[in-house]
Parts: sequence; structure tokens; C-alpha cells
Amino acid sequence: MNNTNYLICDYIYKKWIQPFKSQRSFAIEHNIEESIVRKIKNTSLKNKEVGYNIPVNTLSKICEARNLKLSEFFKLINQ
Repeated sequence: MNNTNYLICDYIYKKWIQPFKSQRSFAIEHNIEESIVRKIKNTSLKNKEVGYNIPVNTLSKICEARNLKLSEFFKLINQ
């Protein structure tokens, strides 16, 4: 798997999903399926080599729900 996809999933899981009340509530509030949340989590925790290849559309939905531009998100993961 591309290291960039791992970095994206790892950031989203550790900074945004993990502190949330539940995976389901994160999915609902970010307009994505709960199965996507599980894929992001599994990539972060278990499978760095063959993890989830997050689509730009999904990443855009998550960022939009957080009032964050994609360019701002990429700046966050590069810190």
C-alpha cells in the first residue's frame, strides 16, 4: 500500500475517529458509511501494507464535515 494512504488513515483514525463517541456516530456526522470508518481504523491499527486506499471523494466528505479544505488537511498530516 502507498505510504500516503496509511498516513491519511492513521491521522484520521488517531486524531478524529478514536476520540469520537463511537464509530457509528463518526460515520453519521461525516456522511460516510460505518464500514469505511472500520476500513480506516483497520488500516491505522493492523494493516499498513494492504490497507484501505481512501478515495478522494471520501476524504473530501470527511473534511467538508469538519469545515476543512483538502489542502489544509494535507498540511496537517505533513506536520
